[in-house]
Amino acid sequence: MKAYWFDNREIDHPTHFSAQGDQRLTHDSGREVDASYLAKLGVLYHHCPELSAVDAIAKDRHYKNRDEITVSPQAMGNVYEDKVKMFFHEHLHEDEEIRYIRDGAGYFDVRSEGDDWVRIRLEKDDLIILPAGIYHRFTTDENNYIKAMRLFQDEPKWTPLNRGSETDTNQHRKSYLQSRTVTPVA
Repeated sequence: MKAYWFDNREIDHPTHFSAQGDQRLTHDSGREVDASYLAKLGVLYHHCPELSAVDAIAKDRHYKNRDEITVSPQAMGNVYEDKVKMFFHEHLHEDEEIRYIRDGAGYFDVRSEGDDWVRIRLEKDDLIILPAGIYHRFTTDENNYIKAMRLFQDEPKWTPLNRGSETDTNQHRKSYLQSRTVTPVA
């Protein structure tokens, strides 16, 4: 896992791109964010080289169901580009979102307390827990491939609520904001 402030600047450099550019590139500002800051946002990270560690986390958090998803042009065919764009639309969920990366790599971007993006690169054996009510988005990296296990407390569901005036007043969003006391990072 590597976390850093998302770079929104337009730079003429092969490793940087504008906010209007390819979402799958690194967008690395060079300003790292550590796991303790992510935890203040409610985002939890675990490195789990063994599936038994994932099982223990699932049991501890009362997650009974799981499935796997492969996000790639080969697995999704003609709908791949539309799906990646949909995943990248800023949204929240009313439940925790737990993802365990089985193969490949991708990015979760989460909103900071100042409404800036923090980009989190996840690779094989990384597990992330996003709290209910946090605004976020997801994309694969430039290799266009990730295989992830999705964990659910009850029946599998993935209901994104796209950011807007209704989600800003959503009870899960309000609860999330009330539960966070974050000190801004320079």
